[in-house]
Amino acid sequence: MRIYNTLTRKKEEFKPIEEGKARIYVCGPTVYNYFHIGNARPFVVFDTLRKYLEYRGYKVKFVQNFTDVDDKIINKAREEGVTAPEISEKYIAEYFKDAAALNVKKADVHPKVSEHIPEIIDFVSTLIDRGYAYEVNGDVYFSTRKFKGYGKLSKQNIEDLEAGARIAVGEIKEDPLDFALWKAQKEEDEIAWDCPWGKGRPGWHIECSAMAKKHLGDTIDIHAGGQDLQFPHHENEIAQSECCNGVPFANYWMHNGYITIDNEKMSKSKGNFFTVRDILEDYSGEVIRFFLLSGHYRNPINFSDALMEQAKAGLARMENAKENLKHLIANSGGEMTDDEKAALDGYDKYREEFIAAMDDDLNTADAISAIFELVTAINTAVKDGASREFAQKSLDTLMELATVVGLLQQDADDEIDDEIQKLVDERQEARKARNFARADEIRDMLKERGITLKDTPQGVQIIKE
Repeated sequence: MRIYNTLTRKKEEFKPIEEGKARIYVCGPTVYNYFHIGNARPFVVFDTLRKYLEYRGYKVKFVQNFTDVDDKIINKAREEGVTAPEISEKYIAEYFKDAAALNVKKADVHPKVSEHIPEIIDFVSTLIDRGYAYEVNGDVYFSTRKFKGYGKLSKQNIEDLEAGARIAVGEIKEDPLDFALWKAQKEEDEIAWDCPWGKGRPGWHIECSAMAKKHLGDTIDIHAGGQDLQFPHHENEIAQSECCNGVPFANYWMHNGYITIDNEKMSKSKGNFFTVRDILEDYSGEVIRFFLLSGHYRNPINFSDALMEQAKAGLARMENAKENLKHLIANSGGEMTDDEKAALDGYDKYREEFIAAMDDDLNTADAISAIFELVTAINTAVKDGASREFAQKSLDTLMELATVVGLLQQDADDEIDDEIQKLVDERQEARKARNFARADEIRDMLKERGITLKDTPQGVQIIKE
């Protein structure tokens, strides 16, 4: 597999630290609200990376943090008259609901900042001891200029950064480029912990370095996140981690592109800010996932109603193939014919295309195209019916590839209530009696209820929309 490494700006063959194992850290959400469609992209993209590596036989340790200590959480708690931990725990629970709807698998570890304070304090203390950090009035800052490689990820030089650097009100630091590792408690209602520098809490950047070190080691295989995190967050992580640990922090850096809304940047002030919870009112989680994987992860992607409808139609084509095969499995018999065996052998071509696309820097767009080619081949092969064995093996191949990209995992509700079944049975009797007017009337009635009837040699297939 070849991965585009942001650090080197080129595709490189993926060579893990330990053969057959992959250690991955992905920056997770700051939990003070429902996550939006822009947040969802890295969650889905790097969940797909994990699934693919597992499919290819790697043992993956996947870590995605929760930032549960942050100014936004503190402010939200003040607005609602509750504690910061109450806010963060509420939205961690809501994260898991929406992530499950997107078929995002839980990480092996979901570390929280609040549960890693001792590790963070030790990390900061080491940086002070080694001369890379200093304390002023309970705040601790990292001395950016002392790390000679600063800017190597975002490809910015120190002179350009210096020109735009500013010292915020209340900050007392030696250099405008320095960034906070630890913040002294300013208000009594701020969440804080005792430490060698007085009561306070971690800065944003230090948390990921400390949690990655604890759960994955000093050097990890892949660190991933949204493009917006390249600078300053990931740049600062590299600086503090490599100064603390004395070794490279991550061998591969992966960043997904932005999402625009109707070709404009998403913004609450523009009224085009959409949470996944909002979008789930109109589309299934699998449609959202299909949309997010329909373009290459490094490219920007535009969110619009028209594109979501395209995603819905594309996914429906896959779902119809799956339901047709399930119907054949339930209603057919017999062993495979020679023609069916030949068709089954032909499926290898689509599996190879799928793997080639995914091996090429996680090209999910081309991988999904390979699945569509497989769907076309399946639909052609079972057009006039099929043996149960062939239908089952066709379904197995379809599900093998779809599962890697996290699609077709949510089965349709197959239960048909008694009233619907009576109408279906009445239509069948009307057809036998050649009362086609009544049969068509029942078909139209069911269509209005979101039920489509498909007449097959194996019997009537009931499809819920």
